[in-house]
Amino acid sequence: MGEVNQTAVTSTEDILLQRIRQVAAMNKGKEGNLIQVLHMVQGVYGYLPLEVQEIVSIELGIPLAEVSGVASFYSFFSTQPRGRHTIRICLGTACYVRGGVTIVDTLEKNLGVGIGQTTKDGMFSFEVARCIGSCGLAPAMSIDAVVYPHVKPDEVSGILQSWYKKDEEEGVI
Repeated sequence: MGEVNQTAVTSTEDILLQRIRQVAAMNKGKEGNLIQVLHMVQGVYGYLPLEVQEIVSIELGIPLAEVSGVASFYSFFSTQPRGRHTIRICLGTACYVRGGVTIVDTLEKNLGVGIGQTTKDGMFSFEVARCIGSCGLAPAMSIDAVVYPHVKPDEVSGILQSWYKKDEEEGVI
């Protein structure tokens, strides 16, 4: 048996981090491009942990505090791993008045996570929204682009199970 050339063996993680360095380096010196760079980098890595933010800081030549400030300020950036699917519960006025908080509580129990967290199996990230544009369907929730109208607490478990079944059928899990 031959020996494995250790220099030829590169982990997926190393490849991703190298790609992040390239994306950031290609944009060095371009004024006002931090948001675009972070968006591209999150597309490569999936989220923006501190290690990735440090690479962006070094490659762009800007303070880490500035990178972290932007990454934590904008809601479309995540510093934690994201689930395959995003659940959003509407807590706008109509949904709130019609039981949105009860749906939040039910989801927290069913998922075993709180708002802003991702399930241990990586299936769902759980968020609240001020409005998802479905006020007449209150209380409403969405999973990815699918909106669920007039959600009742006893329907939540079945909705979640249907997503597990869908992913299983598609060979994702």
